[in-house]
Amino acid sequence: MNRIDLEGRVVAITGGARGIGYAVAQRALNSGASVALWDIDAERLARSQRELAELGKVTAVTVELTQEAAVAHAVAQTVLDHGALDVLVNCAGITGGNGATWELEPDVWRRVIDVNLIGPYLTCRAVVPQMLQQGYGRIVNIASVAGKEGNPNASHYSASKAGLIGLTKSLGKELATKNILVNAVTPAAAKTEIFDSMSQQHIDYMLSKIPMNRFLLPEEAASLILWLASEDCAFSTGSVFDLSGGRATY
Repeated sequence: MNRIDLEGRVVAITGGARGIGYAVAQRALNSGASVALWDIDAERLARSQRELAELGKVTAVTVELTQEAAVAHAVAQTVLDHGALDVLVNCAGITGGNGATWELEPDVWRRVIDVNLIGPYLTCRAVVPQMLQQGYGRIVNIASVAGKEGNPNASHYSASKAGLIGLTKSLGKELATKNILVNAVTPAAAKTEIFDSMSQQHIDYMLSKIPMNRFLLPEEAASLILWLASEDCAFSTGSVFDLSGGRATY
């Protein structure tokens, strides 16, 4: 495995206690960065921090990403702990279960939008002023192939990820001359704990749509995410990068 050059960079990862976020934290630490994990699950967060601390400097903040004050605190604490905040990776997300659009409860629909779209908006809003002050930054939003194609029985999730793609494009253009690059990746399903909230029928449907006939590995996602988080990514912003095993390559 090649070593991405993140020497001395500070990487904040939402949803960093598990899944793709955890894999990103591992790869970042192995690439010379220090890491701040932001997650709502305090118990899992503490465990992940202990495990990852063997690889380098790791701090942790328990944060509800849909609350503006909590996000502001996470940014301030990270800058206090690390002296900077160079990279934001928005990994946190929920599926909200599966069901036809007219059968999904409005509070469930709203919660998915809040976590998957409002949360990244709030983190970007809080982090960008720090990056502007530093004159450098990289933001990587973890969207989904569902945001491109719209998965049946997952309208809330699909809509939230489509919105995140739109946010990425807008923010990338706003910051294009500021040395702050904003990009998104659109994974197909990765077999992580998020599968626990999906029906087997939906899991089988997702697999059937992937030409490679397998699910994404979290470490494969981390490779692309952290290249986008590095200085090597210098002329791409507001862009969307495929991670769907050939399902949707646009």
